Amino acid sequence: MKSNSKLEKILESGHFAVTGELGPPTSANAEVIRKKARYLKGNVDAVNVTDGQTAVVRMSSWAACIIGKEEGLEPTVQMTCRDRNRIAMQMDILGVAAMGINNMLCLTGDHQIFGNHPMARGVYDLDSIQLIKMVKDMRDEKKFQCGDTMDVEPRLFIGAAENPFADPFEFRVFRLANKIAAGADFIQTQIIYNVEKFARWMEEIRDQGLDKKIKVLAGVAPIKSIGAARYMQTKVPGMDVPEPLITRLKGVPKEQVSKEGIKQCVDIIQQIREIKGVAGIHLMAIEWEEAVPEIMEMAGLLPRPQA
Repeated sequence: MKSNSKLEKILESGHFAVTGELGPPTSANAEVIRKKARYLKGNVDAVNVTDGQTAVVRMSSWAACIIGKEEGLEPTVQMTCRDRNRIAMQMDILGVAAMGINNMLCLTGDHQIFGNHPMARGVYDLDSIQLIKMVKDMRDEKKFQCGDTMDVEPRLFIGAAENPFADPFEFRVFRLANKIAAGADFIQTQIIYNVEKFARWMEEIRDQGLDKKIKVLAGVAPIKSIGAARYMQTKVPGMDVPEPLITRLKGVPKEQVSKEGIKQCVDIIQQIREIKGVAGIHLMAIEWEEAVPEIMEMAGLLPRPQA
């Protein structure tokens, strides 16, 4: 085992893993984290805590992880390259490991121009692949990036993100291979609505033998409204929302759209489980965490295994 991660143990044991996601508040209100944690606890194996998603100022990921851990969650700290240089990132890596946070997701981060402080200066001292390599060297070699050594290493299960739908499609598998070479242990994908295209991506992964080198967690999310579906289809880069999915939502009464969105999510989960090489799902229900227990029950994914 590379780490003290419950998520790693579940994946290595061959169970179909489920990770969730929790967005910290735009305030110092710890009760927001605790309330969301109650919906996630016992329903997922680990919970990503986002790091300034959409480049909006929110409670820090590491602080929200500690609150979530107190509530019984297995947190995954997210770290973006947007806001920190390599000195600050290595300090935070040591800190989260010392606090008993065992999973980390390495991200480049949404550009600050899209957030509520577009005048802020982006750091981007490293990119996500360089960050993965830095964490791996700290864990496996007990080395800082400058070459200095440490006595107690951060035993982190290292994750990365990947988008099977971004152009150029034919290069996506090679980008994943670079993240594996850098040291990623697991990958979480962009939200999947086009299952057919995701299946083609997974076929390329199997052809390259990459499914034997990394655990793939397929991103899924319920759609709460037709407006949300249209927004993702037209405004979010790298998202692939097929028109028949929106047509299906239009086919039910307005007050039933959110229920139909949950059913769609369950249908997609069931299709994904049939794809060879998929080790689990990453269920993203940001600001709709109360839907998670119902989705997990309907998908037949409860109870969750013990590590």
